[in-house]
Amino acid sequence: MLTGVYLPTTGRFFLDGEDLTGKSTVEISHRGISRTFQNIRLFSNLSVIDNVLVGMTNRKPCTMLESILRLPRHYRTEKELRTAARELLDVFGLDGERRTLASNLPYGKQRKLEIARALATNPKMLLLDEPAAGMNPHETAELTETIRFVRDHFDMTILLIEHDMSLVSGLCDSATVLNFGTTLAQGKTADVLHDPAVIRAYLGDD
Repeated sequence: MLTGVYLPTTGRFFLDGEDLTGKSTVEISHRGISRTFQNIRLFSNLSVIDNVLVGMTNRKPCTMLESILRLPRHYRTEKELRTAARELLDVFGLDGERRTLASNLPYGKQRKLEIARALATNPKMLLLDEPAAGMNPHETAELTETIRFVRDHFDMTILLIEHDMSLVSGLCDSATVLNFGTTLAQGKTADVLHDPAVIRAYLGDD
């Protein structure tokens, strides 16, 4: 709902005081919210750098006509965006594989590329939907460090949905636990994870 995929049946949500309720996914992206999905949704037949460049389309200052006619500003823009894309890939250690097809990357690097593509939209808030899904403990630990770096390096608010408690406890400042739409606990992560109601729900005792 926060990215416009589904419309809320009630309530409203705001970013920096602006009501984004009911806006399209494109409008919400332009306002500064980006996301990744539980199941990786890269453009598998495009190169690594082209995946990131797709995310930069909302930065493009030249008009469609300038692009069609290949006017000078089109080439300047393309050069600037490609440089920015390489800088972003370098942050994630992927610049050396920029010409590789996204489908040929190992799973952990595909996750990194998906986050890099989301950041390419220049968001104020990044939403991550179960980023550790399908990862082994080593990959999860590496992903935790990646997300922490993104949060600190880009000074960005990150909202994530996750069932892997090692990632949540190692990363999140605050947490909310929902059980069938009901809030069981909310507050500092350490306090929430030690809440008896949360522990019972996690163990399936309820």
